[in-house]
Amino acid sequence: MKRRTFIRNTTVSSIALSGLTGATILSTGCSSNSKLKDNFWLWGQNPGSHHGTIDNHYNLPGENLMDAREGCDFFGIDKCCRVAMTAGPFPPFDEEAEKIKDLREVVWSSVGAGGIKQHSNDQSDLDEVLRMAEIYPNISGAILDDFFLSVEAAGKSNARHSLESITNMRDRLHNFKKRRLDLWMVWYTYQLDFNVSDYIKLCDVITLWTWKGSDLVNLDSNIQKFVEKTPGKRRLAGCYMWNYGERKPLTMDQMKYQLDKYYQWLKKGDIEGLIFCSNCIADIGLETVEYTRKWIAEVGKEKI
Repeated sequence: MKRRTFIRNTTVSSIALSGLTGATILSTGCSSNSKLKDNFWLWGQNPGSHHGTIDNHYNLPGENLMDAREGCDFFGIDKCCRVAMTAGPFPPFDEEAEKIKDLREVVWSSVGAGGIKQHSNDQSDLDEVLRMAEIYPNISGAILDDFFLSVEAAGKSNARHSLESITNMRDRLHNFKKRRLDLWMVWYTYQLDFNVSDYIKLCDVITLWTWKGSDLVNLDSNIQKFVEKTPGKRRLAGCYMWNYGERKPLTMDQMKYQLDKYYQWLKKGDIEGLIFCSNCIADIGLETVEYTRKWIAEVGKEKI
């Protein structure tokens, strides 16, 4: 893959990070002083939960001790998608919500990672998310993680919940008595051709994730398809710093390439922000993490 940088004017360049120009983002409620970093989120999960899969399925090195709040501080990000894994957190969420109560904005998972079986078949943590939203004013929504199955089978639903369940979830979020809350969803690039438009229509914010590092070469065609399939929706891109889908490190060329592409999408207004995954690999010595942290520090200074 050709080496890319995240600096672009009219041509690809390798000049210093400070050479970046401004970007226009389709973000809601942004002031004239808003910066790109105001649209950056951390994908926050329990420490060790990525290493804790069976036999360290993702082949991650080292030991992860950094929690979600520490991850936000590490990357200089003040928004968090706080998402449950099989290792937790489990309701009640008070202890975890206290740790992130001073962040600008938090979205909790109502449906957590795919391994959480009690979040399938129309079961969720929505009641707990709404209870937390009563207490913590920085909670702005709920997200559906790993919502579609990996393979689409003819004649069968590949969603973890029925349309009726998600309609009810959306309505309860939108009609929350203190403020309207948004419904978010995770959508992987390999699922873009799945017949799931009825579910997409019910969500306010759609986040796009590229599971395999080898698929990053298709980012241009995937963002075009993503935009076409999500008219009128808020859109964000998920940014991995480890190649989970192929159980190995992302190369630095892959890391730089995807950040360069996301920056272009931000400039065009195709997406309003980025979600960085995650605190669970931020303290294990990855070069991609250090590069991303520096990228956030420099690019994040730009005004929208």
